[in-house]
Amino acid sequence: MASAAEQMAANLSWGAFGKATELRQRIWFTIGLLIIYRVGTYIPVPGIDGAELRNFMEQAQSGIGGILSMFTGGALGRMGVFALGIMPYISASIIVQLLASMVPALEQIKKEGEQGRKKINQYTRYGTVLLALFQAYGLARSLEAGGLAHTPGLFFQASVVITLVGGTMFLMWLGEQITARGIGNGISLIIFVGIVAEIPAALANFFAQGRSGAISTPVILGVVAMVIAVIAFVVFMERALRKLRIQYPRRQVGMKMYDGQSSHLPIKVNPAGVIPAIFASSLLLLPITISTFSGNQTGPIMSTVLAYFGPGQPLYLVFFAAMIVFFTYFYTQNVSFKSDDVADNLKNQGGFIPGIRPGKRTEEYLDYVVNRLLVIGSGYLAAVCLLPEILRHQWSVPFYFGGTSVLIVVSVTMDTINQVQSHLLAHQYEGLIEKSQLRGKRKSGTAKPRRAPSRR
Repeated sequence: MASAAEQMAANLSWGAFGKATELRQRIWFTIGLLIIYRVGTYIPVPGIDGAELRNFMEQAQSGIGGILSMFTGGALGRMGVFALGIMPYISASIIVQLLASMVPALEQIKKEGEQGRKKINQYTRYGTVLLALFQAYGLARSLEAGGLAHTPGLFFQASVVITLVGGTMFLMWLGEQITARGIGNGISLIIFVGIVAEIPAALANFFAQGRSGAISTPVILGVVAMVIAVIAFVVFMERALRKLRIQYPRRQVGMKMYDGQSSHLPIKVNPAGVIPAIFASSLLLLPITISTFSGNQTGPIMSTVLAYFGPGQPLYLVFFAAMIVFFTYFYTQNVSFKSDDVADNLKNQGGFIPGIRPGKRTEEYLDYVVNRLLVIGSGYLAAVCLLPEILRHQWSVPFYFGGTSVLIVVSVTMDTINQVQSHLLAHQYEGLIEKSQLRGKRKSGTAKPRRAPSRR
């Protein structure tokens, strides 16, 4: 028997969408900010030699340069004001969340509710500024060393640092505004739009290689089949749930006695979503972002790092998989599914899992179930991200067809659609409440004249 929410979700239509004024405003607001982001990727940093930059990016596009360009929406390849992308903010978020789980003072701040969340966000912004300053200065020096600057010097370095740091902070603000006043997660949508915007050019380049004979027809068909299979697998795993039965005891409200009810607590196989893949990718890109533009000027240490941690290398794949597994557990336990909070909420509402005592035993049981599910969830994320990465390295397939990009596109699309459906359901509920209130007023208004003439 379908629930009322499921029945309403099945009846959603374009007519309901047209009546949801707030939802349309949120969607248009999100689209407007994303257009601003795409325009910013084409605004160049002052003092860059455009011809030399294009030549360099053509050589680096198949390696690390292609990965960096994907996560910045092509802004790095054009050296736009958003060349650093949103990665400094993501790296700062990783650092602050790790410190919040290890430093008692930050952990106490995190437990202060809304005020603690605001303080943590403020520390994350400070960390974003520091990381962006460090990366922007290193990128400016690397541009000078690579011969990509018109007039190298202090003025060029200052202009690059100010432009790139300002672009990153503005991009962070855009993401927060989309999350608060738009639809979907702002940071994920920014990365999503950057990937989608570069896919047509990647497809044209891929098929051009097929026409020239650089890539054989079976390889092209195999890549297309692989992408379709990965999309289907991601959709299946992102919708997979483990339902825990929740029992509510009999309770008395006023003079009425209500029978006990049973419900389900849905736990996703992958509660962390696409965040672990983004976190792991940002950590892998952090040490090599600066060295990308320095070419042969890299030192022996950085050259060794690039040799062993380049895309497709064994250490790169092992480290990538380890980071995905780590962040899947870390993000789930600290952000997306806190067992202690869920156990407290069930206890306060009078609910319990059959056979499990409320409180600490429920928290331990939830940890047990979630940890077992995350074995499957983290393995699925690692497989989706690594298998296409290996095939891409062997067949020289563009990075946009890799597992991370497909995972981000599919996951963000599903999350955004779910939020749209939630807003439509809320709008339908509000409409039903308003209709019931109007009917109640109408009945009360018509009842009074009928009672007015009284017989004695």
